[in-house]
Amino acid sequence: MEFDLVRPRELSAARLEHWAELQSQDIALDSPYLSPGWARAVEAAQQPADHVRVVVVRKNGRDVGYMPARIGALTAMPAGAPMCDYQALVAEPGVEVSPRQLVQALGVQRFDFSHWIEGVAPFSDCARGRDLSHAVDVSGGYAAYEAERKAAGVGVLKDCDRKRRKAEREAGPVVFTAYSRSEAAFERLIELKRVQYRATGQTDIFEAGWTLRLLRDLFDSRNPDFGSMLSTLHIGEQLAAVQMNLRGRHTVHAWIIAHDPALERFSPGILLFQSILRWMDETPHHRLDLGPGDYRFKRELANAGQWVTHGTAGVPSPALLVRQAAYDVRGAVEALPLGRVCALPGKAMRRMDRLRALR
Repeated sequence: MEFDLVRPRELSAARLEHWAELQSQDIALDSPYLSPGWARAVEAAQQPADHVRVVVVRKNGRDVGYMPARIGALTAMPAGAPMCDYQALVAEPGVEVSPRQLVQALGVQRFDFSHWIEGVAPFSDCARGRDLSHAVDVSGGYAAYEAERKAAGVGVLKDCDRKRRKAEREAGPVVFTAYSRSEAAFERLIELKRVQYRATGQTDIFEAGWTLRLLRDLFDSRNPDFGSMLSTLHIGEQLAAVQMNLRGRHTVHAWIIAHDPALERFSPGILLFQSILRWMDETPHHRLDLGPGDYRFKRELANAGQWVTHGTAGVPSPALLVRQAAYDVRGAVEALPLGRVCALPGKAMRRMDRLRALR
């Protein structure tokens, strides 16, 4: 097995086409985060830092797999972290690569992953934990999906219909726009998310600069195969909810989401999800990925899912030993009967990783 390490912007048209072809063969790999478009968009947004590279796996002189990463002095992480909800090696079936080989190809001591698709070689064997990423499959159409949710005893869509009628009675027409080009709606999304970050004590990811450039570039993009989709829901004259989603060939991935707290009683965020699912009947998209996170609305909307893992892999080195020790401490504390205290090491590791990625 051989490896090339190239900049995303230097990928040839043949490599871009082959990468996209490999994605199309498996719906689990259809995520926009796993596409060459994501790697190229992140690279452009993070310039002049210029740390994003793609490992191209080659066998007998032929390309057989692709994996982007952001490379530091000693360690690497997924390209676009912490805004990247899926990571995987997009490769031909049967390609066998060891974790050590890929890390060596990156030229670092350690690769830290946070949402590696479970079951995809080679890093699944290095996992130290897993989370469920929820999704909605509407390949049979919205009506069939709605009937399936009803048969499963889930009333979220019925509640949506009731809230929609309530909103129309009390505040005015409910209007959905799939591809909004409204600058005001885009700016309002960023404003609402920053308010939310401050209110909940979370890291404001938009302070990094490159994250805002990434969203702006994707909002302005007209690439038919990869890009963003700013969707809005107005109730009367007011912008009630807005989502910046990513789109692949058949998948829409819910990404940056916000709603107007003044209209909370109408559940505008859920209404917007329902509107997107209905709209997908008229498009090539048949999967709405809700991403990781254990929220009630995700559990109720979802009829499919994908396990993702977090962990680390590397070559024998101080950097790998430090990370493994951190995971050992985390695992020991999580095994103790200490309630919420058990979650503190994991939260600390995620926060540190987020700050590393945003630099």
